[in-house]
Amino acid sequence: MAAPAQEWKLSMTPYFWAAGLSGKLSGARSPVIDIHADFGKLFDDLDFGAMLIGDARKGRYSIFGDLIYTKIGSQGDTPHGVLATSADVKTSTFAGLLGMGYSVLEDSPHQLDVVAGLRVWSVDMDVTLKGSLLDGRKRSDGATWVDALVGVRGNYILSQKLYLTGWGLIGAGGAEADWDVGLGLGYNLTKTVSAAIGYRAVGVDYSKGDFKFDAVLQGPMAGITIRF
Repeated sequence: MAAPAQEWKLSMTPYFWAAGLSGKLSGARSPVIDIHADFGKLFDDLDFGAMLIGDARKGRYSIFGDLIYTKIGSQGDTPHGVLATSADVKTSTFAGLLGMGYSVLEDSPHQLDVVAGLRVWSVDMDVTLKGSLLDGRKRSDGATWVDALVGVRGNYILSQKLYLTGWGLIGAGGAEADWDVGLGLGYNLTKTVSAAIGYRAVGVDYSKGDFKFDAVLQGPMAGITIRF
């Protein structure tokens, strides 16, 4: 007798990520700005955030996507202070990841996938310079690029209700480096709905011409997963 055909299992996870921004940023006709995330002001600096993860799984194969959009306002210093001494920086960041995975575990309650995918970045930056020769000057710049990523992601069942979830990705392409790590603790509210809290850090090092976005976005996150 032929084995019954496996059906697609779908899930959607809207989540909130209180991402703080730190790193080195620059744009057209502006000096390099050092940004340092203040974890006491994460919710003050995050002007807007929208995030969604989608997953489709059939047997040992999966397709997944992760959409991130943030608007973050922050302050930074210039390294030399000649043209300006500090700056107010507003960044709008979109990152969209589409990937495929293959489970290395068979007939196991746990899940461990080897994954590969592409992430599209689009960053817009508005800078208001302060102090010295360029005091009050405004600069705007932006860039869009694509990176290829590989890594692992999975779940580890702790009990009927509790589970750990995590991932680690690394790659490059338009950027010199692109990485993404996260770890969370989940709780099954029902058979089809679960909630999770955790911590995520995403880093990217991109530069072209005068534009530089060598940054890490990191902070706590919380989400609800709905399975179909």
